[in-house]
Amino acid sequence: MPFGKSRFQGFVVRTPSPTFKGQSSLRLTLINQFYPPDISPTGLLTASLANHRAALGDYVTVISSQGYVKQSESEIQTNHDRVNVKRIWTLQLGKRTIVHRCLDYLIFYLSALWMVLWLPRQDTVICLTTPPFIAGVGLLHKLIHRKTKLVLWNMDCYPEVAEKAGVIREGGAISHILQAFNKQLAIRFDHIVCLDKPMQSILTHRNRSHTVPTSIIPNWEPLANFPAPIDKIRTDKERNTFKIIYGGNLGHGHSLDTLIEAAKKLQQKESHVCFIVTGGGVGLKTLQQTIADQELRNFQILGYVSKDHFRKIQQDADCGVITLRDEMLGIMSPSKLHANLAIGQPILYIGPRGSNVDEAITQYQCGLSLRNGDVDGLVDGIKTLTDYSTRHQYAQRARSAFEEKYCDSKTLPLFDQIIDSAVYGRHSN
Repeated sequence: MPFGKSRFQGFVVRTPSPTFKGQSSLRLTLINQFYPPDISPTGLLTASLANHRAALGDYVTVISSQGYVKQSESEIQTNHDRVNVKRIWTLQLGKRTIVHRCLDYLIFYLSALWMVLWLPRQDTVICLTTPPFIAGVGLLHKLIHRKTKLVLWNMDCYPEVAEKAGVIREGGAISHILQAFNKQLAIRFDHIVCLDKPMQSILTHRNRSHTVPTSIIPNWEPLANFPAPIDKIRTDKERNTFKIIYGGNLGHGHSLDTLIEAAKKLQQKESHVCFIVTGGGVGLKTLQQTIADQELRNFQILGYVSKDHFRKIQQDADCGVITLRDEMLGIMSPSKLHANLAIGQPILYIGPRGSNVDEAITQYQCGLSLRNGDVDGLVDGIKTLTDYSTRHQYAQRARSAFEEKYCDSKTLPLFDQIIDSAVYGRHSN
């Protein structure tokens, strides 16, 4: 199959995966609520896979919505000619309340169902997990067209996320209904892709009476968008402030409690450490109120910023911080890791052992892995990273981790193997 050059630069790996002799172009559909120009990480990942497969010769359909937060005009990139994006109109109520979110979900479900009914037979349908249980729409296409292969690309586990966030009662009637639906879905997947081992364990438990191939593929960033960074790590004498960035969603799965307590101690010591927070989420107002109540002067809240602006802020920071609540292990997987690694930025992780972030730090020694509540350990860790030579070593290992495991040139070929295996019944070399 010839390799068609894509106009969607930065999302397509330069070397296509091996294909079978006589293999024809596939019809592939991806279903996810978000897609560029929305800045959602799952949307960017969907675009990466869609444009990669289109560059290999597939005809790709994407079913998505308008999204909530748009990229700037300079950041919007053109899709490959073989990618057809079908946009669903929603009320765009956002995530202010559960009611707002559910109304958007409902409209997306119904519209996606209608679109799928009229699609010609697809060789493979890949469903993400936003909105939750959207894989049911993919299943409808599989029931109509028996030869279609259905792949779950699992970003979050539902209803577990809703249970841990207190939206529904754990083990209650609604939970039982949703878990029963999960089990019916699980046995009909042809392949499941998850993000780390704890998530794989949860998904395997759902369909333990049936064997469904399951793979772990970490999320990624495009290698073309992150050329090898010039060594810009500053010595202690070159700047007075040590900048730590938290970028992304402050949702139910993330807690900054340990970070706040460490900030209080550092402020008492008159340390020159500054915590920069970008993004939004349900926890943002609480964080702002806490900072005001505690009179913390070492926090800077920027809210949502454009992707270009965020990259500048991120590159100017000395390290990145990533958090995960203990009860969310395996249920969700932080997506902030990969951009940190891409720019060669040391990572401060606060969360349970075994997560994708903890695994990366353990394997590549590219940061410090700490537990929730370990305030003294965090303060000591920050002090460790203020040393230039130590920080420089962590930064180099972070970039090595990105190039070896967390960039598109490493992950997209793994998806090629899954798609080829599902459609043709055997693995590519």
